[in-house]
Amino acid sequence: MDKKLLSILVCPLTKAPLVYDKANQELVCAASGLAYPVRDGIPVMLESEARLMTADEKLNRVSPDAR
Repeated sequence: MDKKLLSILVCPLTKAPLVYDKANQELVCAASGLAYPVRDGIPVMLESEARLMTADEKLNRVSPDAR
């Protein structure tokens, strides 16, 4: 994921910053608890395409190590 692109992308719902989860190819928003897919290198920033993270995922995945 391009760092410049990541620096300007925000969650469409909360406008909070996103963290790139390389292992799962997702952009994660801690504020909304949503994970947006990255398909073929393109972030899909639609609420209808995002998945709701579990409580465990929120605690474990949204960390600097997830980048």
